[in-house]
Amino acid sequence: MEEKKVFAGSDVEAAVAAGLTALGLSREQVEVEVLDEGSRGMFGIGSRPARVRLTPSSPPEPSLSPPAPEPETVSQPAPAPPEEASAGETIARSVLADLLERMGFDADIRVRRAEPAPGEEEGPLVLDVHGRGVDALVGRKGETLASLQRIVRLIVRQQSSDWVNLVVDVEGYKQHREANLRRLAERMAERAVNSGRKVVLEPMPAYERRIVHLALRERTDVHTESEGTGGHRRVTIIPL
Repeated sequence: MEEKKVFAGSDVEAAVAAGLTALGLSREQVEVEVLDEGSRGMFGIGSRPARVRLTPSSPPEPSLSPPAPEPETVSQPAPAPPEEASAGETIARSVLADLLERMGFDADIRVRRAEPAPGEEEGPLVLDVHGRGVDALVGRKGETLASLQRIVRLIVRQQSSDWVNLVVDVEGYKQHREANLRRLAERMAERAVNSGRKVVLEPMPAYERRIVHLALRERTDVHTESEGTGGHRRVTIIPL
């Protein structure tokens, strides 16, 4: 009688691989029956392993050829250890990656630190998403991206004991927006100086207001302030 055994793993492929290793068979020599595809749960909660049943379809054929000699290896210097990520960075990357996977995106997340604004000890952590089709995450005027960022921030704050100032970007969208905001800030600063009157910009999220403050902080002929509350908070450029 054919022997049937059940194996488990983090997903179906991992369970099959574990079974093939245990049985000493190749994929072509077994019949695979998926008993449970498993689940990653929600952010690691409620997860369960995948389970498969493997039935050998034929006995493994003995190998008559002598084992191939192991290729000679040339020792290479050990690479420098990567800079250790902070706990907050690790949690933020994990949360965003989990959300993107659940939304059906196969994406790469690149992490960097933005330049600190005046009065800040450290700039925000920027998680830049790259991959096929991820531009759909931006939305109209960045509204979808702003919503994604709020969700990531909320989950990270629940999971991390440390406060993490983070920004979610997609394919450098906010970098392009930053370049446009810097040019706008310079134009409006010139208008304020030439007219002798303050210039009030349109309402912006905190990250964009920060860019305007940074763009003009080295100028000695204007001063910037943030005014208003909530979604109506905006930057005012005041001539000196």
